[in-house]
Amino acid sequence: MRKYSSIALATPEVLLPSPRIKMETWSVVACDQFTSEPEYWNKVASLVGSQPSTLNLILPELYLGSDDEEQRIEGINANMRRLLEDQQLVEHEAMVYVERQVGSAVRRGLVVCVDLEDYDFAKGSTSLIRATEGTIVDRLPPRVRIRRGAALELPHIMVLVDDPEDRIFAPLTSEKAAMTSLYDFELMQGGGRIQGFLVPPSCELEIVDALKALADPNAFCTRYDLPTQTPVLLYAMGDGNHSLATAKAIWEGKKESHTALDDDPARYALVELVNLHESSLVFEPIHRMLFELDERRDVLAELASFCGGHVSFTDIKRVEQLTDAVRKHTGPSHVFGVGAAGRLVLVEVFEPKVNLAVGTLQSFLDTFMASKGARELDYIHGHEALFLLGRRPSNMAFYLPGMSKHDLFKTVILDGALPRKTFSMGEAHEKRYYLECRKLA
Repeated sequence: MRKYSSIALATPEVLLPSPRIKMETWSVVACDQFTSEPEYWNKVASLVGSQPSTLNLILPELYLGSDDEEQRIEGINANMRRLLEDQQLVEHEAMVYVERQVGSAVRRGLVVCVDLEDYDFAKGSTSLIRATEGTIVDRLPPRVRIRRGAALELPHIMVLVDDPEDRIFAPLTSEKAAMTSLYDFELMQGGGRIQGFLVPPSCELEIVDALKALADPNAFCTRYDLPTQTPVLLYAMGDGNHSLATAKAIWEGKKESHTALDDDPARYALVELVNLHESSLVFEPIHRMLFELDERRDVLAELASFCGGHVSFTDIKRVEQLTDAVRKHTGPSHVFGVGAAGRLVLVEVFEPKVNLAVGTLQSFLDTFMASKGARELDYIHGHEALFLLGRRPSNMAFYLPGMSKHDLFKTVILDGALPRKTFSMGEAHEKRYYLECRKLA
């Protein structure tokens, strides 16, 4: 592992399936997708069958809290050990350049290791690597149980860099034809096509120099019009915030128990770096869904009371009209859509106390759930699944506007982490698929 400590980066020992493993069934989507759609994961299981697959190395969040959760975790750890024992994975010590095409859009990425010593997910953090949204600490224990006994890590983590001049990826794109190809195949379930290439040492040094330039304190303060001595933010979390927080928790636990070593693989986490300015990188809102509402509660009336009466409700006839009204809204007020029991409502909150509509809504939903107003609050990617679920009895859907990706870095620098589940980078099927692995033990 080659380490570049000033930019919290290292070159990983990447493990990939041997040629006898079918890549199309090896690679599956991130575990935190389709959490309210068991039919999706059932389809994945039928496609995989008995073949080696990352499906057998992860715990889809659909099954968190299930009666057989511990049994599933034991199976995951056993499957990881078996893959290593049977020598079904091949090691490459190099960064991996990735091109992922969904439709006509191509997203470029770079698989590397980041140093967890330079990551702090607490709100108000000034570390080189920071969370962009609130971390739900209660969601970490099952992930910690999986990672603590795991022989491998498989990331669905995507970390953003703010590189408007494309200094990191332009050399990779131009040199791609001369690189060694690692994989090139179609991802299952509409995930698009993915290609991976070994990054040669000459390109690796160019990448390091580009990141060092972005991390230069004077250039950083000038770029964001900040006071001198403002701590540098080089890497901002995009996807997989709780996975990276889990890795951090494991590493901190090792330090506290005095079992951490200088060359301990637990100090690093495998991630994919992505340039915030990729044209294919679109920030999508993450919507909210309440399941099994208490029938005695009037949610909209409680929302009006929570907002001090500074709210209006407008009935809308069609889903398309509602989503269009939310997306096109401008001005200081906050708007979002509600769908339940065949009714569609545009909600507008005046004189909001926070900066984003998601913050206004989340504050209310936290209070509502604390008083047991519904059985469950879930986070939904994509408005079609949202409104489909919202039509079911006792459910209520909340459709939120998106945020501009170009506001992300400066907002995190000035205000700290955003409200949890503020944005998603693309639709569910566009999320990172598990593919590369790395040894943890």
